Amino acid sequence: MRALKSILIILLALVAILVVLGLMGQSEFRVERSAVIKAPVEVVYANVSSFNAMDKWAPWKEMEHHMTFTMSGSPDGAVGAISHWKSDESEGEQELAELVPNTSVRTELRFISPFATNSEGTFNLDAMGDSTRVTWGMQGTNSFVGKIGRTFTDMEKEVGPLLEKGLANLKGIAEQEAITAKEKHAPRLKIVTAARAATLYFGERKRVKLSELKAFYSETLMKSIGIIQKAGVQPIGAPSGVYFERDEKNQEADLLAGFPVPADAKNKLKGMTFYATPAAKTYQIAYYGGYTGIDKAHGTIDARMSTEGVEVNANVIEEYVTDPGQEQDSTKWLTNVIYLIK
Repeated sequence: MRALKSILIILLALVAILVVLGLMGQSEFRVERSAVIKAPVEVVYANVSSFNAMDKWAPWKEMEHHMTFTMSGSPDGAVGAISHWKSDESEGEQELAELVPNTSVRTELRFISPFATNSEGTFNLDAMGDSTRVTWGMQGTNSFVGKIGRTFTDMEKEVGPLLEKGLANLKGIAEQEAITAKEKHAPRLKIVTAARAATLYFGERKRVKLSELKAFYSETLMKSIGIIQKAGVQPIGAPSGVYFERDEKNQEADLLAGFPVPADAKNKLKGMTFYATPAAKTYQIAYYGGYTGIDKAHGTIDARMSTEGVEVNANVIEEYVTDPGQEQDSTKWLTNVIYLIK
């Protein structure tokens, strides 16, 4: 009897402990993770607002076996759409509960097995120009039994890594989609063949590290236009870079930065260098875009020259037609890329 009494006391004590845990446990929980994805908010939103899209990056398939899905309710991508899953490990359904285009998504997550529980999933998107900050969270209310269970589990450690894995997958997919879309809609680079007269330039020639080109252009063009204007000379074209060599191995370029000027300017301008490009046949591309993407124009002309067995005649020229100080949208910047060829 004493043994039975002792067991009963122990059981009652355990029940009392569980009751205390159930009363004192956290009533709500939320776990979230964030990532910055280099893709427009529209691209990211498309990947978190439909179940078919989520299926491509969600981490669940990597955890469970023989997972199958069925759809019901509204069409996928609309509020009310329900995705029911079943695997060897679990069964449940997820519903699109709220969609705010390019801003947020809320889903209702209902587990059927191995235990019945409800929670919410949230995606909050913050547009950052050509990038998007995504915050993916899971939250819910703990039942009495759930409060007891949460005292023995760490939701941050259990759920956090899954959210991080999912965001990493999402980042890879969305960024690749953004690159593909950009390339698809990029203006076609058209090579134009033309004859070009000899042209006199006034500026400074120097061998410059590629990492220092921006500073060199800024300083040299300001200095040269100052001298030109003070002398009362009118440039006959846009500020330019006249390249003699571009050394990719050492990341250097031999170039003259300056302005094309009339032939008689030699009698009026002093303090910098004159250089005349020879008359020649040219391959030219009117390139629109930021300067970091201008290599595409050079690559296009290089490829044609290689195919045709053509060589450069003395110089490659970049004419910076658009002033970035006047036009903020870099997609509208026009640069004429000109190859003098033999």
